Amino acid sequence: MDAESQRILEYLTEVEEAAEDVLTTKQQIVDLDTKRNRNREALNALKTELSDSEKVKVCFGNMFIKFPKSKTREMIEKDQEQLDKEINELRKGLKEKVNRLNEMQGKPELRGYHLSPLSSDEIKAMNSLLNR
Repeated sequence: MDAESQRILEYLTEVEEAAEDVLTTKQQIVDLDTKRNRNREALNALKTELSDSEKVKVCFGNMFIKFPKSKTREMIEKDQEQLDKEINELRKGLKEKVNRLNEMQGKPELRGYHLSPLSSDEIKAMNSLLNR
């Protein structure tokens, strides 16, 4: 193989690796979001139960363990916080990976991709300004 063909092959390999990295990150986000939705369903199921003093069965791996309802709720809420943190970190990293991939392909950077949603306080402030 001549030098030109070798350079083209290296370039295509780099682009393929970058694209694979983007797809892997997207799949991780989907998997974590699925787990977060299951936790949300579990929290809602715990809310429908009548008393806080009883124990509920919790699945750890491949076995069920009876656990106090309040402790179970705490564990799920901590897990939700951790999942939210991981998903946000992956999303931030995904933006950089997509921009790197676009740069490698000679495409312009995505416009409006660095936007973030308004917080609840910002929405309240906007609503109060608009209602005047």
